[in-house]
Amino acid sequence: MKFNKVKMHSLCYHLPEKSMSSSEIENQLSDVYERLMMSPGRLEMMTGIKERRFWDKGTSPGLMASIAGRKSLEKADISPKDVDLLIFSSVCRDFLEPATASVVHYELGLPSTCQFFDLSNACLGVLSAMIMAANMIESGSIRCALIVSGENSGPLLAETLDYVKNNPEIKRKEIKKLFANFTIGSAAVGLILTAKDFYPWGLTLLGGASLSDSSAHTLCQGTGNVNSLMMQTDSEKMMRAGIKLAVNTWERTKTVLGWSNHTPDWVVGHQVGKAHEAELLGNLNLTGINTFTTFENFGNTGSAALPLTLAKLIDAKKLSSGQNLAMLGIGSGLSSIMLGAIC
Repeated sequence: MKFNKVKMHSLCYHLPEKSMSSSEIENQLSDVYERLMMSPGRLEMMTGIKERRFWDKGTSPGLMASIAGRKSLEKADISPKDVDLLIFSSVCRDFLEPATASVVHYELGLPSTCQFFDLSNACLGVLSAMIMAANMIESGSIRCALIVSGENSGPLLAETLDYVKNNPEIKRKEIKKLFANFTIGSAAVGLILTAKDFYPWGLTLLGGASLSDSSAHTLCQGTGNVNSLMMQTDSEKMMRAGIKLAVNTWERTKTVLGWSNHTPDWVVGHQVGKAHEAELLGNLNLTGINTFTTFENFGNTGSAALPLTLAKLIDAKKLSSGQNLAMLGIGSGLSSIMLGAIC
């Protein structure tokens, strides 16, 4: 896919105030660690995640996404009446029906002419929504799209801790499948895509590639209960399958954009942890390229992770005009989306 008319800008975020460190999690599991002869400190050592943030159970993902979305509109000085499309794209939702996007639409006072829907694709929700909106902009059917995500890890973290602490029969093998739950964090993001003749500022979205491997759909699965989340992940197999798919996606992305491994000035990946980051960049031969991470202090915030990290990179004023940016996404299911942009 290639885009010629799309601008990406006004990335904003809303973050919880509450946080929990990796050591705090392990302190709660001290009895389990002792019984199974597991050494403390492994959570941060293996992932590089020092802490993650969370909202209280019952917090509305839609309301959190609305806050981030409002920030994006205000930052760009775009009126709500000019938004043609709203996509709510996180894993967490307020309910199964109606679309959580309806909550955001109402809270932001978007016009009746603004269509809305939810788009769910695990950690790739925001990138998938960007492709959807960009194609609509390219076709001329819309001029301005607002994409939001509101991920709330609180229920997943609480449910997993409760399950592990209160299951005297639990074994190392089962904990291993729940380990990824302790890396998940919470965040809300909002970003705007526009036609360049409507709003000419911001990053130019160039296009990229998307590939899938549905044979890996069993490697990471979560329940459908929005108020009592549980998830099991075969982290090792998931990483191997994800990296393999990412390599093929990157090769196709380079072909579509006419890039080489030396073209990007910056790469931003999905924030799983330090091992995943190193494996991804190493296998893509991008270890010498500038990168930026947020997993250390926010954990894996699902669909919000990559846009949150890009927003933090922009806030740090490290990007320069004319630099090329590669966005490297992988999501359970299994899918990979990689997009290029120019500053």
